[in-house]
Amino acid sequence: MSSDETSQQMACNKRQHNCEEKVQNSLEHLPPEFMTDFIKESEEQVKDNGASEKKYVEEVLAGASLAPAQSLWTTEASGSVQLRIDELCPQEPITVHQMFMTSVQKYGNLPALASKRKDKWEKITFSEYYNCCRMAAKSFLKLGLERFHSVAILGFNSAEWFISAVGAVFAGGLTTGIYTTNSPEACLYVASDSRANIIVVDNQKQLDKILQIKDNLPHLKAIVQYSGSLQKKLPNLYSWEEFMGLGLDIPDKTLDDIISSQKANQCCVLIYTSGTTGIPKGVMLSHDNITWTAHHASRAGDMQPAEIKQESIVSYLPLSHIAAQIYDLWTGIQWGELVYFAQPDALKGSLVATLREATPSSHMGVPRVWEKIMEKVKQEISRCAYLKRKLVTWAISVGLEANQKCTKHRDEEKSFLFTLANSLVLEKLRAELGFSCCQKFFSGAAPLGSDTVQFFLGLNIRLYEAYGMSESTGPHFMSGPKTYKLSTCGKVVPGCRYKLANTDADGSGEVCLWGRDVFMGYLNMEDKTVEAFDEDGWLRSGDLGKADEEGFLYITGRIKELIITAGGENVPPIPIEDAVKRELPIISNAMLIGDKRKFLSVLLTLKCVTNIETMEPTDDLSSEAVEYCQQLGSQATKVSDITGGKDKVVNEAIQEGIARVNAQAISNAQRIQKWTILKKDFSVPGGELGPTMKLRRPVVLKKYNDEIETFYRE
Repeated sequence: MSSDETSQQMACNKRQHNCEEKVQNSLEHLPPEFMTDFIKESEEQVKDNGASEKKYVEEVLAGASLAPAQSLWTTEASGSVQLRIDELCPQEPITVHQMFMTSVQKYGNLPALASKRKDKWEKITFSEYYNCCRMAAKSFLKLGLERFHSVAILGFNSAEWFISAVGAVFAGGLTTGIYTTNSPEACLYVASDSRANIIVVDNQKQLDKILQIKDNLPHLKAIVQYSGSLQKKLPNLYSWEEFMGLGLDIPDKTLDDIISSQKANQCCVLIYTSGTTGIPKGVMLSHDNITWTAHHASRAGDMQPAEIKQESIVSYLPLSHIAAQIYDLWTGIQWGELVYFAQPDALKGSLVATLREATPSSHMGVPRVWEKIMEKVKQEISRCAYLKRKLVTWAISVGLEANQKCTKHRDEEKSFLFTLANSLVLEKLRAELGFSCCQKFFSGAAPLGSDTVQFFLGLNIRLYEAYGMSESTGPHFMSGPKTYKLSTCGKVVPGCRYKLANTDADGSGEVCLWGRDVFMGYLNMEDKTVEAFDEDGWLRSGDLGKADEEGFLYITGRIKELIITAGGENVPPIPIEDAVKRELPIISNAMLIGDKRKFLSVLLTLKCVTNIETMEPTDDLSSEAVEYCQQLGSQATKVSDITGGKDKVVNEAIQEGIARVNAQAISNAQRIQKWTILKKDFSVPGGELGPTMKLRRPVVLKKYNDEIETFYRE
């Protein structure tokens, strides 16, 4: 600010203060009856405003074209629900097609999707994208897609995935993603439960799964393969090119009539939970769930409409998960974003190369992705020459210190140091990761570890955590540039509400959700649907949390994961597990044991190299783990060098780390008494982790039952 601007601001502040002082003096000399009348009029005005807001909501509901509904929930694919429209979220409900049409009118000539073919990025505009979705919809109708039956999509992120998803909705079907890591049996469950008429697959590997189970799918009419050429021609199997030409003779009016008949309170998307606590549940999402959330949750994260600035993102996380689907697909349509598709081996190492080429303005990852990036950067730093390593380490420490303090109160010396560190090192590091133009970094699907958060703050990257679930169409709480606080999930999305049920003395209770993002119900599961809501219709998350005075949410644990010891002590496992990993950089995963047991124990895995082809953990320790061992004076380079107590130095260090964790425990019951190192790290192929890298505790308990029982033998 210049000296003239400063003088003007001071003068303005002085005038405002004088004005407020005169008003206060005037009020003090007014007769009491005037103030009584004034307050009464003010209260009546508030009532009038409330009445007008209520009347507006009633007008919205009266004018909206909705299907008849008697309840907030349903379990039938063809069912409809009452929408949670109130004064906080009075916007008119719209369908997916209405949202897309509005975007085409605004962004028709802007690039929408970018796919890399033969080392060249090929882009299509929003108008072309929309027309492709109509063509796909007609082809689905030609193949016999029935109303409220599903189009199941089994493949890696691509333009064809998006077009199939939107085309299925246009044609009156339900978009249903299937995880590419699913076994044939798991694919059978989803395809059967959703009554899939058509299954769209990526390649031969995924096709083979469907060919194994197709005879057990009575509703299945056709299979479409969108990547690679068909190795063998089979009845009702189509290449993508063949498929897109099938509906040419379907009149526009036929499709338009189906589109016009769709209502915002009807189902259009099925998201199957990853089954970490039992069989997968089909989460039914309405048009309104999708369109309202795509609009409002993204704005809470400060995503910009393309008329202000076209956002660009890289799509690589599983689209069968709500986080990627709402962020990549539906929000992309809503705000006119340019979506680049990563290569299928993105999580095996090619993601950074795509990020460097695309230079996205916004990026989302699950905690394990951010951890892998962190590990890769640390590995590269360890390989640097001494002076360069010292410079990078110094710059990251300066970046961390600067970001931990409020920038408004940083003194000049710190500001200069940060600017120097940023320009000399941090900017280059971010560019190497493909983040040279990235302004927003989001994380969801699971809690972030504090070490990961701190590391990225050192790179001058704030990771904005979101909180939600498939049943809330993704984010119900959002962090962003304007709503950020360390260790929190941000604030509730404007228009949504939350409450904490059954709070304890610390103010922690079950997080319950209300809003236009709350799902319709679980497909074909009435008992589970009834369990999901309280008596007033609030969605019960099953998560424990507390909020501070500013409304920032802290997730403190999960009710189903809560360990209740034989002595009746309630122990949330995640804080203790995180503390173990924080104290011991060699530890990859820690899982606390102790439910109905006399004491706590913990299963540990070591950080190791992952086979990039199979994604299975190997016996080789990661470079970070090797460096940790060397600092202790150990020569270990393999997991098997340490397990079974072979390496006394490392085992003693782990015991000391556990002791430090125990020193922080709030009671004796929360101290770890025994531990063991498993022979292999947890992984998706091993079954211990779900598709979004969430720990599948029931699987671990069953798989490592022998090791666990050893802890508790007399």
